Amino acid sequence: MNKPTVIAGIIALFSLTLNAQSKAHLDKKKPIEERILLLMKEMTLEEKIGQMNQYNGFWDVTGPAPQGGSSQLKYEHLRKGWVGSMLSVRGVKQVRAVQKIAVEETRLGIPLIIGFDVIHGYKTLSPIPLAEAASWDLEAIRKSAAIAADEASASGINWTFAPCVDISQDARWGRVMEGAGEDPYLGSKIAVARVKGFQGENLGANNTIAACAKHFAAYGFAESGRDYNTVDISNSKLYNTVLPPFKAASDAGARTMMNSFNLLNGVPATGNSFLQREILKGKWQFKGFVVSDWASIREMINHGFAKDGAEASLKAVTAGSDMDMESYLYVAELAKLVNEKKVDVALIDNAVHRILRVKFELGLFDDPYRYCDEKREKAVIGSKQNHEGVLDMAKKSIVLLKNENNLLPLKKNGQKIALIGALAADKNSPLGSWRIASDDNTAVSVLEGMQQYKGNQLVYEKGTGLTIGKTTFKDELVFNTTDTSGFEAAKNVAKNADVVIMVLGEHGFQSGEGRSRTNLDLPGNQQQLLEEIYKVNKNIVLVLNNGRPLALPWAEQNIPAIVEAWHLGSQTGNAVAQVLYGDYNPSGKLPMSFPRSVGQVPVYYNNYSTGRPVNTDTNVFWSHYTDSEKTPLYPFGYGLSYTTFKYANLKLNKTSFAKGEAVKVSVEVTNTGNYDGKEVVQLYIRDVTGSLARPVKELKGFELTELKKEQSKTINFTLTEAELGYYDNNGTFIIEPGQFKIFAGTNSNEVLEAEFELKQ
Repeated sequence: MNKPTVIAGIIALFSLTLNAQSKAHLDKKKPIEERILLLMKEMTLEEKIGQMNQYNGFWDVTGPAPQGGSSQLKYEHLRKGWVGSMLSVRGVKQVRAVQKIAVEETRLGIPLIIGFDVIHGYKTLSPIPLAEAASWDLEAIRKSAAIAADEASASGINWTFAPCVDISQDARWGRVMEGAGEDPYLGSKIAVARVKGFQGENLGANNTIAACAKHFAAYGFAESGRDYNTVDISNSKLYNTVLPPFKAASDAGARTMMNSFNLLNGVPATGNSFLQREILKGKWQFKGFVVSDWASIREMINHGFAKDGAEASLKAVTAGSDMDMESYLYVAELAKLVNEKKVDVALIDNAVHRILRVKFELGLFDDPYRYCDEKREKAVIGSKQNHEGVLDMAKKSIVLLKNENNLLPLKKNGQKIALIGALAADKNSPLGSWRIASDDNTAVSVLEGMQQYKGNQLVYEKGTGLTIGKTTFKDELVFNTTDTSGFEAAKNVAKNADVVIMVLGEHGFQSGEGRSRTNLDLPGNQQQLLEEIYKVNKNIVLVLNNGRPLALPWAEQNIPAIVEAWHLGSQTGNAVAQVLYGDYNPSGKLPMSFPRSVGQVPVYYNNYSTGRPVNTDTNVFWSHYTDSEKTPLYPFGYGLSYTTFKYANLKLNKTSFAKGEAVKVSVEVTNTGNYDGKEVVQLYIRDVTGSLARPVKELKGFELTELKKEQSKTINFTLTEAELGYYDNNGTFIIEPGQFKIFAGTNSNEVLEAEFELKQ
């Protein structure tokens, strides 16, 4: 054998060996952790950092490669294997094309994880998350998230930036529509339901997607309710109100978390080691990865926390931010920082290990195109089954706030009904905010829903309309403030009606990210329209469309029936009509308190007693307002039904318990009305005296139960140390002996009361 032949053989053997090494991580028989380490041994520093880099979709992937500018740079990074994830690329053709570049044109062929904001559905939309929270139906919420995952995964997506688990007590903040309301206990239960709905039993299945709990942490407490604003809260508020839903999401297996835009203790969350290293990855042992919010690493420069992109990158990666969303900084700065010994390569390895773990768990290394089935995409998205599912969720999300003289449910025959309000015929606004994959004007309007009931005479007038107004985001529909030209036509149809249905509230884009408000009234001249119609016909059913609690004291005082119908998604009109006509008995309960005035905000049920809570001395020196009641207009947990429920016999199995003993509580609930119905039975506690003052009430249990008319049920609850304890200012969970009060009832205000002692 001659020398060239020997050399060629050696080269061939070396190539085969190298190829075998580079493909060893694809062996499905090996444990995931071993496969990750095998792959990381093959990666250069730049390729590792590339996994920490996420770009937004920047060109039509099925078309020619971009030329020039940032798009060309992103494209070059993608082909080098310097991109670990892309967001806002959707549709099987687009996803397959971009995945093909990552898998087939890069040196190591590491697949992309494809992210998208699947907030309350993909194409077929469920109610906004705040509305879903009003159902208090954890199984329905889980199913809703599963429908969203089913459609998103069929479109090539395998990661959602949801659920938002931010607790907020400020209705001015537009993103309350995206969360579960004001209470950490309810918020924690819903966080788990949504994580399980998105991720299912098997993250590697092709109809599940990775969840992302956001925004870590305290984003919901932005000062003055102004989005992206500074947060300044106590340790007690942080540990007992803000963090529990994140901990619940982590414990439920959420594979990713997103940090928030705000400062906390003067440090941006993106660069906050206390939050990300000490709590999340330390105390909680979170095994997933943390993604920044959009450009939040770069925004630390604006905060005055970093002088430039290099320092922002150093602080973010040191603090535990694993993936850079659209700041372009990690890919530009981290390699240099490592080579200069300013960033330990171990931090890079830890972040990349976490990111690769999720990709392996999703099955992307076993089949990078597992989410790219065009037949499934066509069959799943917009299916009849999915529309039935979101309709069910929408009906369960509606809250009956008032129903004097049993104006509701409507009779199905022989009535003249006037339907008034621009929102009643609108097919776009009901879709709500954060529905970027859905098609405009695809919601069933309230008008269309009511037209399905043929027995009554239905006449529609808009009364006041929507117009194009300039916002900070784009040209959007807003309400007229001065045009009353439609008032007379609306009054004329109202005069001759037996019942007037008025659909008023916010447009779907008046809540959501970047949409904070200083007023919580009906936008535009809708309040004026409501009062004008009331002058000619007092039999009004006010149907509210809104993404946040509103302050409606005049309506509460004057309008006989009020229905909170939120932004209910694709099946809005059918859900509203079925509730108005009594084909579905409303059972929703408010997940946020409704204020009497914006001046009360933040207003919430689980507040603390002041030193002067009541007017014992009959003078001005006590905690109150001089121009309004200090209580909310509608309290947390409030919601009526077409039937009525009576509570009785609140009992404990004994009145004194040793530490560690379970407290057994029971209460009897009876349906005393004329309809079968569902009731959310709510259990609250008060730790009367503690080393830290405790709230006047805290939700610690609830059960959604269905009762036939005249039926009674005994509802049982068990309180353990998990419910009786709380976090001190150092984040240590403590259970203290002393007196506890127990409250059970239909909402946080109307309750029965009992008491027990917890001994040492």
